[in-house]
Amino acid sequence: MHHHHVRNTPRWALRALALLSAAMLVLIPLADTATAHGSIINPASRNYGCWNRWGSDFQNPTMAQQDPMCWQAWQDNPNAMWNWNGLYRNNVGGNHQAAIPNGQLCSAGRTEGGRYNSLDTVGLWKTTNIGTNFSVNLWDQALHGADYFRVYVTRQGFNPATQSLGWNNLELVRETGRYAPTQNISIAASAPGRSGRHIVYTIWQASHMDQSFYFCSDVIFS
Repeated sequence: MHHHHVRNTPRWALRALALLSAAMLVLIPLADTATAHGSIINPASRNYGCWNRWGSDFQNPTMAQQDPMCWQAWQDNPNAMWNWNGLYRNNVGGNHQAAIPNGQLCSAGRTEGGRYNSLDTVGLWKTTNIGTNFSVNLWDQALHGADYFRVYVTRQGFNPATQSLGWNNLELVRETGRYAPTQNISIAASAPGRSGRHIVYTIWQASHMDQSFYFCSDVIFS
């Protein structure tokens, strides 16, 4: 807020406004808990990682230096983090590549009115170290179960720090069958020949309805 716009506003009104803003910030984290779903928590999806690292300290300006990709995400839309479990599209009918354009894979095609657009930003997201044999761990908070999971890994030579993610950058390394509802699901996958920085892209086709979740997890194969 630029002060020259509000020179004539009485000080008590400004103070009331500040208190109201603070109260609204406190309410944001509770916004969507009633419709909880889930996320890949290890290797952490982009928005889950940002929530996990900064949810209790999201106004700390040191985030801009320590974790710039999370900083830009919090500035763009904090609800992308508070709703870390709501990154889905309904009624895709299994045609994921038609529903989600290249360059928009991490936001699930700018789903939910663009809430997650910041997750498509190209740059040095914080990574999880994994081996070429690894597990993707889902927290299925709402017990949706799964028709299947598809785990993709970027091809060797793709550079997530400078390149936007498209379908042709991905190799499918694991497709599963059905999972009964349980809160912790672990999917084993293997990505031979990978080293360095990559993106693991997971599609979770939930079973309770045609609802598909899409997760970008930043990793280093070491």
